[in-house]
Amino acid sequence: MELLASNKNKYAIKRIKFLRKEKLSQGLPFMINSDDLPPYQCYLEYPDGSIKIAQANSKDSDFIIVEELDFLNAEVFKRKLKLI
Repeated sequence: MELLASNKNKYAIKRIKFLRKEKLSQGLPFMINSDDLPPYQCYLEYPDGSIKIAQANSKDSDFIIVEELDFLNAEVFKRKLKLI
């Protein structure tokens, strides 16, 4: 059972990395949910490598940018998630 769960987890990670690469290559941001943020916030990674913390806008289906990570913190964040 553990081996099956491990294989499913590896497949999920591989699929997420594929979807991330696809979104970024199309010039679109990639949304990253994290327990480090309140439930109504997420990270948005942009094709230029920048990462911003965004909050859902209750008035429409868009996001409000709350904060932008500086280059160093963005790199540390991506390494922590094994995105680079």
